[in-house]
Parts: sequence; C-alpha cells; structure tokens
Amino acid sequence: MKALPKIALGAWAWGNDGTFGSSLTADTLRPVFDAAMAHGLNLWDTAYAYGMGTSEKVLAGFLKGLPRDSYLVSDKFTPQCENGKPTAMADMIGMQLELMGLDRFDIYWIHNVWGAPHWTEEVARYFEGRPDAPMIGVSNHNLAEIRQADEILRSHGLRLSAVQNHYSLINRSSEDSGILAYCRENGIVFFSYMVLEQGALSGKYDEQHPMPEGSDRAAVYNPVLGRLGKLNAAMKKLADSYGVSVAQIPVAWAIAKGTLPIIGVTKVSHVEDAVKAAQVTLTAEEVKELEELADTLGIQAVRMWEKEMK
Repeated sequence: MKALPKIALGAWAWGNDGTFGSSLTADTLRPVFDAAMAHGLNLWDTAYAYGMGTSEKVLAGFLKGLPRDSYLVSDKFTPQCENGKPTAMADMIGMQLELMGLDRFDIYWIHNVWGAPHWTEEVARYFEGRPDAPMIGVSNHNLAEIRQADEILRSHGLRLSAVQNHYSLINRSSEDSGILAYCRENGIVFFSYMVLEQGALSGKYDEQHPMPEGSDRAAVYNPVLGRLGKLNAAMKKLADSYGVSVAQIPVAWAIAKGTLPIIGVTKVSHVEDAVKAAQVTLTAEEVKELEELADTLGIQAVRMWEKEMK
C-alpha cells in the first residue's frame, strides 16, 4: 500500500444527510476534489451511511478514469445499514465496491460497536487470506473493544491497522483512556475525526455569527460559542504568529499529537487550509497551552452516536 498522507479528506458532508445543513452537488464539489488531488491529498474517507450511498457515488464519479494507484479510498461497514442476512458483510462490501466502481478498498472500517465483536469476526473471515486485503480499522471503539478487535483479527492472520475516533482539543477522551498510547505501541494509525468540531474550532463562528440554524451542529455548538470564543481567540493569536488561519491550528495540533486528522472538505479553501496546516509544526509548549485552556472550558463534546472512551 502507498504511504499515507498527513491528512485524510472526509466526504461525510457530501452525503447531504442533514448533519451539516447544506446542499452540495457534484458540480460544486468537483473543484474541491481537483484541488486536493493537485496538492497530493489523495486519501478519501467515506461511508455508505453518509447519505445511504450518496457520498460514495459523488466520490466515485470523480475517481472514475483515474489510475488506481493515484488515490486511496477509506470506506466503512456500518452495522445499522446491514441487510439482516448471514451474508451481510459480503453483501455490503460487494455493493460498495460496485457502487464506487472499485476492485478493492485501501482501508476498511467497522464503523461502530453495534453488534461487536460479531462484525469484526465477519470482516476478518471475509478478508482472511486475501492478497488484496485492505488496512482494517475500527471506529468509535473504546480501548477494551480495540484490544478485542485486534485479537480477533490476529486469530485470522490479519491485524488491526487503524483506529478512527472523534478527537479534538475539546474531546481528548481517546488520549485520556490510553487509546493513543496503545496505537503507538502496536503500530496502529490513529485517525482523528472532527478535529475542527464541524467548524466550531475554525474561528468562523461566534455568538454574533452562529452556525446556520436547522443543522445538527448548530444545535450542539451554538449554545457554547461564548466559551469556545476563548479557545478560538488563543488559536487566532497562534495562527497569526505562523501566518495561517485559525482553522489550521487544530489540524496542526492533531498532527503534532501523532494522529492522522480527517478533514471534511466542501470548499476549495478547506483544501488549501489542510495543505497549510500540514506545513505547521507546533511546539510542545504551544500544544500544552492550547490543551490547558481547552480543559478550562468544561464543554461536553461527545455526540449522540458516541460514548466516553473510558
């Protein structure tokens, strides 16, 4: 498998499932895809659950005709979307590959712990002995569940290669619980998603300029924009010293923590931010100061589909 870039690009919002309160089309997203590929950001993270195939279809349209070794696709088995048949795992993978016009995935995830460890066993059986087996990962798992998944995969001659959890300056439960340490010790890549907290840590929103009403993220973050303003102000000062925007600081922080952040992109400017963020190297002292400030805010950032990573 090709080396992974410093940042993965997330296509969750491309599914238009209401989470982001926007309506995106292939025409508006095409320049975003082209800009990313031009900058070498070629790892795309999607899932069938993102709009019941909508995100995958849009991404597939952009990938069509490109050399297979020019991009990396990260897709997921979402237990809540399985068809209830004994062949559910194979059916889901087959459907996704056909939908995207691919012969293989580069990374394949168990999206959450619904039905675990059954689904980890199923994905292990499916890929056991296959020369085209992807990196296999688990998402939204706590440390005990990660250890269990690793053991199951190893019993089938495979290994857990990746973990994907919500991780940001205001949600470091995957660090506090020992998950990051376990990943480092076992050569597992930790993918951090929502490092920008769906824009709340981008410096774009404040109490005078809240997120547009009607979206899930507005309901979660608008009530705490006052407290988040302190953190955004500190990041603005740091961003100015590096000559970048506020949105690049949380991403640079996630990279400094040894994780591979997944950045949702819906505009060319988001790609440009990601490129610049990958070039920023925060000092240990700067990382510490940001974390200490974030800890004083008392913000509960665990979302409805998640749990505390204890």
